[in-house]
Amino acid sequence: MSTIRVVWGSASAPTAMASYDAALAEAGVENYNLVSVSSVIPAGVDVEAVGTAPDLGPAGERLTVVEARATAAGPGRVSAALAWAQSVDDGPGLFYETAGETDRDDVERRVREGLAAGQELRDWAFVDPRVAVESRQAESGDHTTAVVLAVYGKSEPILAD
Repeated sequence: MSTIRVVWGSASAPTAMASYDAALAEAGVENYNLVSVSSVIPAGVDVEAVGTAPDLGPAGERLTVVEARATAAGPGRVSAALAWAQSVDDGPGLFYETAGETDRDDVERRVREGLAAGQELRDWAFVDPRVAVESRQAESGDHTTAVVLAVYGKSEPILAD
């Protein structure tokens, strides 16, 4: 069975891009080219919240993700959240993501509301939702990023031979 891993991280650095790269490093996906997809979970897939990704293949390859990402220059707080629910009997499911310059409770509330709205659009019976949230204080003079990503399987070559 294929696996989607939910990973997360946050970091501060002198620039917005450096803080994003460092947050990806905390999540274990800094060496890949991320390709974002919309939020449908295929049927027959396990979703595991792992925090930090294992080795998913060679550096520079493509990695398919659903990403919640917030970056801000301090002072302030950034938070990112990803919620998911699968349908019963290993059917398809949904991810919903949200992020912003706000606190942990706000993004969790918003992502749960979004997921519930998405579930209402579908004629699937869902199991209980799960949520992963990452939040970090941005200090004055720093850029800070929080990310939560659903990583679909392993990496794939980005260039054809």
